[in-house]
Amino acid sequence: MDLTYHYYIGANPEDVWQALVSDEGVKQTFFGTTIQSTFQVGERYAYVGPGADGEQTVHVYGTILAFEPNQVLSYTEHPGPSYNENHETLETRVTFTLEAVGDCTKLTLLNDQWPADHPSYANSREHWPMILSNIKTYVETGKTLNFGW
Repeated sequence: MDLTYHYYIGANPEDVWQALVSDEGVKQTFFGTTIQSTFQVGERYAYVGPGADGEQTVHVYGTILAFEPNQVLSYTEHPGPSYNENHETLETRVTFTLEAVGDCTKLTLLNDQWPADHPSYANSREHWPMILSNIKTYVETGKTLNFGW
């Protein structure tokens, strides 16, 4: 059930990293949310933005597991409270890994540790390629993709 994706981005790891952790990068590539975090291992984070609960809807949240600038970002992930009543029991792990390959960056996303019958699995399988494509486009061109929403 693991979701694994590999994208090659025409930029250095530092620029790709900024799309993953900076307010502007996250807002542009993660559907208008920002990431609220100290990025300290063991601390909480949340992707927050417009949604069902208004401008401060928590879309996903969890705990930072690894934070190695320009290399690895890993965290547990729970759906936000407005998405699922038992959100606290629905946990997966997300790991972004960056690797310089020539003059580009290989971005690998692994979303694993899915419990059986997790209600967000199909949605995640559909939306991760959109997010990753948006990151690639944003880092390479400064623009984002229009998904018609």
